[in-house]
Amino acid sequence: MIRFIIRRLLVSIPVLFGVVFIVFILARLVPGDPCVAALGERATPASCAAFNSRFGLDKAVIPGLFRENSALVFRLDQVPATLVDNQFTAYLASLARFDLGDSVSNRKPVTQLLLERLPTTVELTIYALIFAIVVGVSLGVISAYRRNSSADVGTMVFANLGVSIPVFVLGLVMAYVFAVILKGTIFALPPSGRLSPGFRFETIPEAWGVEGVTGPLRSILDFLSNMYTVNGVLTFQFDLLIDAGRHLILPAIALGTIPMAIIARITRSSLLEVLGRDYIRTAQAKGLRPRLVLVRHAMRNAMLPVVTIIGLSVAGLLSGAVLTETIFGLTGIGLTVFESITSRDYIVIQGMALLVGIIYVVVNLIVDISYGYLDPRVRVS
Repeated sequence: MIRFIIRRLLVSIPVLFGVVFIVFILARLVPGDPCVAALGERATPASCAAFNSRFGLDKAVIPGLFRENSALVFRLDQVPATLVDNQFTAYLASLARFDLGDSVSNRKPVTQLLLERLPTTVELTIYALIFAIVVGVSLGVISAYRRNSSADVGTMVFANLGVSIPVFVLGLVMAYVFAVILKGTIFALPPSGRLSPGFRFETIPEAWGVEGVTGPLRSILDFLSNMYTVNGVLTFQFDLLIDAGRHLILPAIALGTIPMAIIARITRSSLLEVLGRDYIRTAQAKGLRPRLVLVRHAMRNAMLPVVTIIGLSVAGLLSGAVLTETIFGLTGIGLTVFESITSRDYIVIQGMALLVGIIYVVVNLIVDISYGYLDPRVRVS
Protein backbone atom coordinates (compact mmCIF):
# COMPACT_ATOMS: atom_id res chain seq x y z
CA MET A 1 0.00 0.00 0.00
CA ILE A 2 2.89 2.37 0.78
CA ARG A 3 4.40 1.74 -2.65
CA PHE A 4 1.01 2.40 -4.22
CA ILE A 5 0.67 5.73 -2.41
CA ILE A 6 4.21 6.81 -3.36
CA ARG A 7 3.62 5.82 -6.99
CA ARG A 8 0.37 7.80 -7.11
CA LEU A 9 2.05 10.85 -5.61
CA LEU A 10 4.87 10.70 -8.16
CA VAL A 11 2.38 10.37 -11.01
CA SER A 12 0.50 13.39 -9.64
CA ILE A 13 3.50 15.71 -10.12
CA PRO A 14 3.18 16.00 -13.94
CA VAL A 15 -0.59 16.30 -13.52
CA LEU A 16 -0.18 19.30 -11.22
CA PHE A 17 2.41 20.77 -13.57
CA GLY A 18 -0.03 20.45 -16.46
CA VAL A 19 -2.77 22.12 -14.40
CA VAL A 20 -0.48 25.01 -13.49
CA PHE A 21 0.65 25.51 -17.10
CA ILE A 22 -2.85 25.36 -18.63
CA VAL A 23 -4.31 27.76 -16.05
CA PHE A 24 -1.29 30.02 -16.47
CA ILE A 25 -1.94 30.34 -20.21
CA LEU A 26 -5.74 30.48 -20.02
CA ALA A 27 -5.64 33.24 -17.39
CA ARG A 28 -3.67 35.38 -19.81
CA LEU A 29 -6.12 34.71 -22.63
CA VAL A 30 -8.87 36.47 -20.69
CA PRO A 31 -9.59 39.83 -22.39
CA GLY A 32 -8.68 42.94 -20.44
CA ASP A 33 -5.62 44.58 -18.94
CA PRO A 34 -4.71 43.76 -15.30
CA CYS A 35 -3.40 47.31 -14.86
CA VAL A 36 -6.68 48.90 -15.99
CA ALA A 37 -8.69 46.47 -13.85
CA ALA A 38 -6.58 47.23 -10.77
CA LEU A 39 -5.99 50.98 -11.14
CA GLY A 40 -9.19 52.02 -12.91
CA GLU A 41 -9.17 55.72 -13.78
CA ARG A 42 -5.61 56.08 -12.47
CA ALA A 43 -4.32 53.75 -15.22
CA THR A 44 -2.05 55.93 -17.35
CA PRO A 45 0.65 54.63 -19.72
CA ALA A 46 3.34 55.54 -17.19
CA SER A 47 1.55 53.99 -14.21
CA CYS A 48 0.74 50.84 -16.21
CA ALA A 49 4.38 50.51 -17.26
CA ALA A 50 5.45 50.71 -13.61
CA PHE A 51 2.62 48.34 -12.62
CA ASN A 52 3.60 45.72 -15.21
CA SER A 53 7.27 46.01 -14.29
CA ARG A 54 6.50 45.56 -10.60
CA PHE A 55 4.52 42.36 -11.11
CA GLY A 56 6.62 41.03 -13.98
CA LEU A 57 3.82 41.35 -16.51
CA ASP A 58 6.10 43.10 -19.02
CA LYS A 59 8.07 39.90 -19.59
CA ALA A 60 7.26 37.13 -22.06
CA VAL A 61 4.52 34.79 -20.86
CA ILE A 62 6.51 31.75 -22.00
CA PRO A 63 9.59 31.73 -24.29
CA GLY A 64 8.71 33.82 -27.35
CA LEU A 65 5.08 34.50 -26.33
CA PHE A 66 4.19 38.11 -25.45
CA ARG A 67 0.97 39.82 -24.43
CA GLU A 68 0.28 42.93 -26.47
CA ASN A 69 -2.97 44.92 -26.43
CA SER A 70 -4.89 42.13 -24.67
CA ALA A 71 -3.68 39.57 -27.25
CA LEU A 72 -0.94 36.94 -27.22
CA VAL A 73 1.69 37.33 -29.93
CA PHE A 74 4.40 34.74 -30.64
CA ARG A 75 7.84 35.97 -31.75
CA LEU A 76 10.15 33.22 -32.87
CA ASP A 77 13.24 35.46 -32.83
CA GLN A 78 12.69 36.23 -29.12
CA VAL A 79 12.64 32.58 -27.99
CA PRO A 80 16.37 32.34 -27.10
CA ALA A 81 16.34 35.64 -25.19
CA THR A 82 13.26 34.71 -23.18
CA LEU A 83 14.08 31.05 -22.62
CA VAL A 84 14.80 31.68 -18.94
CA ASP A 85 13.57 35.22 -18.36
CA ASN A 86 9.78 34.80 -18.67
CA GLN A 87 6.71 34.86 -16.44
CA PHE A 88 6.20 31.11 -16.30
CA THR A 89 9.78 30.36 -15.28
CA ALA A 90 9.57 33.04 -12.59
CA TYR A 91 6.33 31.53 -11.30
CA LEU A 92 7.85 28.04 -11.15
CA ALA A 93 10.82 29.46 -9.23
CA SER A 94 8.48 31.05 -6.69
CA LEU A 95 6.57 27.77 -6.33
CA ALA A 96 9.85 26.00 -5.61
CA ARG A 97 10.24 28.41 -2.66
CA PHE A 98 6.63 27.65 -1.58
CA ASP A 99 5.73 31.22 -2.49
CA LEU A 100 2.44 31.66 -4.35
CA GLY A 101 3.17 35.32 -5.08
CA ASP A 102 1.33 38.52 -4.19
CA SER A 103 -2.18 39.46 -5.26
CA VAL A 104 -2.31 42.28 -7.79
CA SER A 105 -5.66 43.66 -6.63
CA ASN A 106 -5.49 43.02 -2.87
CA ARG A 107 -1.78 43.78 -2.39
CA LYS A 108 -1.55 40.71 -0.17
CA PRO A 109 0.38 37.45 -0.44
CA VAL A 110 -1.77 34.69 -1.91
CA THR A 111 -0.83 32.49 1.05
CA GLN A 112 -2.35 35.06 3.41
CA LEU A 113 -5.53 35.15 1.32
CA LEU A 114 -5.74 31.36 1.59
CA LEU A 115 -5.37 31.48 5.38
CA GLU A 116 -8.10 34.13 5.58
CA ARG A 117 -10.64 32.76 3.08
CA LEU A 118 -10.05 29.03 2.67
CA PRO A 119 -11.41 28.20 6.18
CA THR A 120 -14.82 29.59 5.14
CA THR A 121 -15.01 27.30 2.12
CA VAL A 122 -13.64 24.29 4.02
CA GLU A 123 -16.16 24.76 6.82
CA LEU A 124 -19.02 25.19 4.35
CA THR A 125 -17.89 22.13 2.39
CA ILE A 126 -17.71 19.94 5.49
CA TYR A 127 -21.30 20.67 6.50
CA ALA A 128 -22.58 20.48 2.92
CA LEU A 129 -20.87 17.11 2.52
CA ILE A 130 -22.26 15.80 5.81
CA PHE A 131 -25.75 16.80 4.67
CA ALA A 132 -25.22 15.24 1.23
CA ILE A 133 -23.85 11.93 2.56
CA VAL A 134 -26.31 11.42 5.43
CA VAL A 135 -29.42 12.39 3.48
CA GLY A 136 -28.28 11.00 0.13
CA VAL A 137 -27.21 7.56 1.37
CA SER A 138 -30.31 7.29 3.57
CA LEU A 139 -32.63 8.12 0.68
CA GLY A 140 -30.79 5.71 -1.62
CA VAL A 141 -31.01 2.85 0.89
CA ILE A 142 -34.71 3.47 1.55
CA SER A 143 -35.42 3.64 -2.17
CA ALA A 144 -33.53 0.40 -2.94
CA TYR A 145 -34.90 -1.48 0.07
CA ARG A 146 -38.49 -0.54 -0.86
CA ARG A 147 -38.11 -0.81 -4.62
CA ASN A 148 -41.12 0.27 -6.72
CA SER A 149 -43.01 1.41 -3.63
CA SER A 150 -44.38 4.86 -2.93
CA ALA A 151 -41.30 5.53 -0.78
CA ASP A 152 -39.07 4.67 -3.74
CA VAL A 153 -40.96 6.96 -6.10
CA GLY A 154 -41.05 9.80 -3.56
CA THR A 155 -37.33 9.67 -2.77
CA MET A 156 -36.34 9.56 -6.44
CA VAL A 157 -38.65 12.49 -7.25
CA PHE A 158 -37.00 14.42 -4.43
CA ALA A 159 -33.55 13.45 -5.77
CA ASN A 160 -34.45 14.56 -9.29
CA LEU A 161 -35.69 17.89 -7.95
CA GLY A 162 -32.41 18.31 -6.08
CA VAL A 163 -30.42 17.86 -9.28
CA SER A 164 -32.74 20.08 -11.34
CA ILE A 165 -32.96 23.17 -9.12
CA PRO A 166 -30.01 25.56 -9.64
CA VAL A 167 -28.06 26.54 -6.55
CA PHE A 168 -28.80 30.24 -6.90
CA VAL A 169 -32.57 29.58 -7.14
CA LEU A 170 -32.64 27.21 -4.17
CA GLY A 171 -30.46 29.53 -2.10
CA LEU A 172 -32.59 32.60 -2.74
CA VAL A 173 -35.84 30.71 -2.09
CA MET A 174 -34.56 29.29 1.20
CA ALA A 175 -33.23 32.67 2.29
CA TYR A 176 -36.64 34.24 1.58
CA VAL A 177 -38.56 31.49 3.37
CA PHE A 178 -36.43 31.18 6.50
CA ALA A 179 -35.38 34.83 6.88
CA VAL A 180 -38.52 36.65 5.75
CA ILE A 181 -41.59 34.41 5.95
CA LEU A 182 -40.50 32.61 9.14
CA LYS A 183 -38.95 35.69 10.73
CA GLY A 184 -39.69 35.87 14.44
CA THR A 185 -40.33 32.11 14.76
CA ILE A 186 -38.07 29.39 16.13
CA PHE A 187 -37.44 28.25 12.55
CA ALA A 188 -35.97 31.58 11.40
CA LEU A 189 -32.41 31.39 10.09
CA PRO A 190 -29.96 34.15 9.10
CA PRO A 191 -29.83 34.68 5.32
CA SER A 192 -26.21 35.84 5.01
CA GLY A 193 -22.89 36.30 6.74
CA ARG A 194 -20.94 33.98 8.99
CA LEU A 195 -21.78 35.55 12.35
CA SER A 196 -24.42 37.87 13.75
CA PRO A 197 -23.57 41.61 13.60
CA GLY A 198 -21.44 42.70 16.55
CA PHE A 199 -20.65 39.13 17.66
CA ARG A 200 -17.35 38.96 19.53
CA PHE A 201 -15.24 35.86 20.12
CA GLU A 202 -11.72 34.78 21.02
CA THR A 203 -9.31 33.16 18.60
CA ILE A 204 -7.70 29.87 19.55
CA PRO A 205 -4.31 31.46 20.42
CA GLU A 206 -6.11 33.99 22.65
CA ALA A 207 -8.28 31.38 24.37
CA TRP A 208 -5.34 29.02 24.91
CA GLY A 209 -2.97 31.78 26.00
CA VAL A 210 -0.43 31.17 23.24
CA GLU A 211 -0.56 34.49 21.37
CA GLY A 212 3.24 34.52 21.11
CA VAL A 213 3.39 31.38 18.97
CA THR A 214 4.80 32.01 15.49
CA GLY A 215 5.63 30.05 12.36
CA PRO A 216 3.65 27.13 10.86
CA LEU A 217 1.96 26.33 14.19
CA ARG A 218 0.54 29.86 14.38
CA SER A 219 -0.71 29.57 10.79
CA ILE A 220 -2.51 26.33 11.66
CA LEU A 221 -4.08 27.86 14.78
CA ASP A 222 -5.19 30.93 12.81
CA PHE A 223 -6.63 28.68 10.12
CA LEU A 224 -8.65 26.73 12.71
CA SER A 225 -9.71 29.99 14.40
CA ASN A 226 -11.27 31.15 11.13
CA MET A 227 -13.34 27.96 11.04
CA TYR A 228 -15.78 29.34 13.58
CA THR A 229 -17.58 26.12 14.53
CA VAL A 230 -14.24 24.35 15.06
CA ASN A 231 -13.04 27.36 17.05
CA GLY A 232 -16.17 27.18 19.20
CA VAL A 233 -15.59 23.50 20.00
CA LEU A 234 -11.86 23.77 20.70
CA THR A 235 -12.21 26.86 22.92
CA PHE A 236 -15.54 25.87 24.53
CA GLN A 237 -17.23 29.01 23.16
CA PHE A 238 -20.55 27.30 22.56
CA ASP A 239 -22.30 30.57 21.77
CA LEU A 240 -19.89 30.93 18.85
CA LEU A 241 -20.59 27.35 17.80
CA ILE A 242 -24.36 27.89 17.83
CA ASP A 243 -24.29 31.25 16.06
CA ALA A 244 -21.85 30.10 13.35
CA GLY A 245 -23.78 26.83 12.93
CA ARG A 246 -27.07 28.65 12.37
CA HIS A 247 -25.46 30.79 9.68
CA LEU A 248 -24.14 27.68 7.90
CA ILE A 249 -27.42 25.74 7.72
CA LEU A 250 -28.91 27.43 4.64
CA PRO A 251 -25.71 27.66 2.54
CA ALA A 252 -24.74 24.08 3.44
CA ILE A 253 -28.14 22.76 2.31
CA ALA A 254 -28.06 24.85 -0.86
CA LEU A 255 -24.54 23.70 -1.73
CA GLY A 256 -25.08 20.07 -0.73
CA THR A 257 -28.43 19.49 -2.46
CA ILE A 258 -27.04 18.55 -5.89
CA PRO A 259 -24.40 16.09 -4.59
CA MET A 260 -27.02 14.73 -2.17
CA ALA A 261 -29.33 13.93 -5.08
CA ILE A 262 -26.53 12.31 -7.08
CA ILE A 263 -25.41 10.22 -4.08
CA ALA A 264 -29.00 9.07 -3.51
CA ARG A 265 -29.41 7.91 -7.11
CA ILE A 266 -26.00 6.18 -7.23
CA THR A 267 -26.66 4.47 -3.89
CA ARG A 268 -30.01 3.18 -5.11
CA SER A 269 -28.71 1.79 -8.41
CA SER A 270 -25.59 0.25 -6.84
CA LEU A 271 -27.52 -1.31 -3.97
CA LEU A 272 -30.15 -2.77 -6.30
CA GLU A 273 -27.40 -4.40 -8.35
CA VAL A 274 -25.79 -5.92 -5.26
CA LEU A 275 -29.11 -7.13 -3.82
CA GLY A 276 -29.56 -9.27 -6.93
CA ARG A 277 -26.28 -11.17 -6.43
CA ASP A 278 -26.13 -14.86 -5.52
CA TYR A 279 -24.43 -14.36 -2.15
CA ILE A 280 -27.25 -12.06 -1.07
CA ARG A 281 -29.83 -14.69 -1.93
CA THR A 282 -27.71 -17.27 -0.05
CA ALA A 283 -27.64 -15.05 3.04
CA GLN A 284 -31.40 -14.61 2.81
CA ALA A 285 -31.87 -18.38 2.40
CA LYS A 286 -29.92 -18.94 5.62
CA GLY A 287 -32.62 -17.04 7.45
CA LEU A 288 -30.67 -13.87 8.24
CA ARG A 289 -32.77 -10.86 9.01
CA PRO A 290 -33.28 -8.54 6.01
CA ARG A 291 -31.66 -5.57 7.77
CA LEU A 292 -28.62 -7.66 8.68
CA VAL A 293 -28.26 -8.78 5.07
CA LEU A 294 -28.58 -5.19 3.91
CA VAL A 295 -26.08 -3.69 6.36
CA ARG A 296 -23.47 -6.45 6.64
CA HIS A 297 -23.48 -8.00 3.17
CA ALA A 298 -24.95 -5.54 0.68
CA MET A 299 -23.93 -2.06 1.81
CA ARG A 300 -20.17 -2.62 1.92
CA ASN A 301 -20.05 -3.96 -1.63
CA ALA A 302 -22.42 -1.31 -2.91
CA MET A 303 -20.34 1.57 -1.54
CA LEU A 304 -17.52 1.54 -4.12
CA PRO A 305 -19.26 3.76 -6.72
CA VAL A 306 -20.76 5.85 -3.91
CA VAL A 307 -17.31 6.54 -2.46
CA THR A 308 -16.13 7.62 -5.90
CA ILE A 309 -19.00 10.11 -6.20
CA ILE A 310 -18.37 11.38 -2.67
CA GLY A 311 -14.70 11.94 -3.48
CA LEU A 312 -15.54 13.90 -6.60
CA SER A 313 -18.13 15.86 -4.63
CA VAL A 314 -15.56 16.91 -2.03
CA ALA A 315 -13.29 18.48 -4.62
CA GLY A 316 -16.24 19.90 -6.53
CA LEU A 317 -17.71 21.53 -3.43
CA LEU A 318 -14.39 23.10 -2.48
CA SER A 319 -13.86 24.52 -5.94
CA GLY A 320 -17.41 25.29 -6.99
CA ALA A 321 -18.92 27.28 -4.15
CA VAL A 322 -18.90 30.57 -6.07
CA LEU A 323 -22.67 30.98 -6.36
CA THR A 324 -23.38 29.81 -2.83
CA GLU A 325 -20.80 32.14 -1.29
CA THR A 326 -22.08 35.05 -3.37
CA ILE A 327 -25.73 34.51 -2.45
CA PHE A 328 -25.10 34.09 1.27
CA GLY A 329 -22.35 36.70 1.60
CA LEU A 330 -19.56 34.30 2.48
CA THR A 331 -16.02 35.34 1.57
CA GLY A 332 -14.37 32.05 0.64
CA ILE A 333 -12.13 30.88 -2.18
CA GLY A 334 -15.08 30.62 -4.57
CA LEU A 335 -15.87 34.31 -4.29
CA THR A 336 -12.14 35.09 -4.26
CA VAL A 337 -11.64 33.29 -7.59
CA PHE A 338 -14.60 35.16 -9.09
CA GLU A 339 -13.21 38.51 -7.96
CA SER A 340 -9.75 37.57 -9.25
CA ILE A 341 -11.09 36.68 -12.69
CA THR A 342 -13.01 39.95 -13.00
CA SER A 343 -9.96 41.97 -11.88
CA ARG A 344 -7.52 39.93 -14.05
CA ASP A 345 -5.55 38.99 -10.93
CA TYR A 346 -3.44 36.24 -12.51
CA ILE A 347 -1.45 35.47 -9.38
CA VAL A 348 -4.51 34.62 -7.29
CA ILE A 349 -6.10 32.60 -10.12
CA GLN A 350 -2.95 30.51 -10.46
CA GLY A 351 -2.67 29.94 -6.71
CA MET A 352 -6.31 28.91 -6.35
CA ALA A 353 -6.10 26.61 -9.40
CA LEU A 354 -3.03 24.92 -7.94
CA LEU A 355 -4.87 24.49 -4.65
CA VAL A 356 -7.88 22.92 -6.38
CA GLY A 357 -5.57 20.61 -8.35
CA ILE A 358 -3.88 19.45 -5.16
CA ILE A 359 -7.28 18.88 -3.57
CA TYR A 360 -8.41 16.70 -6.48
CA VAL A 361 -5.18 14.65 -6.34
CA VAL A 362 -5.40 14.12 -2.57
CA VAL A 363 -9.11 13.26 -2.63
CA ASN A 364 -8.65 10.78 -5.48
CA LEU A 365 -5.77 9.19 -3.58
CA ILE A 366 -7.94 8.82 -0.47
CA VAL A 367 -10.73 7.31 -2.59
CA ASP A 368 -8.33 4.77 -4.10
CA ILE A 369 -7.05 3.79 -0.65
CA SER A 370 -10.62 3.38 0.59
CA TYR A 371 -11.25 0.87 -2.21
CA GLY A 372 -8.74 -1.45 -0.58
CA TYR A 373 -10.69 -1.30 2.66
CA LEU A 374 -14.12 -1.78 1.10
CA ASP A 375 -13.18 -4.52 -1.39
CA PRO A 376 -10.46 -7.08 -0.50
CA ARG A 377 -10.07 -7.92 -4.19
CA VAL A 378 -8.56 -4.48 -4.74
CA ARG A 379 -5.88 -5.23 -2.14
CA VAL A 380 -5.04 -8.54 -3.82
CA SER A 381 -4.68 -6.89 -7.24
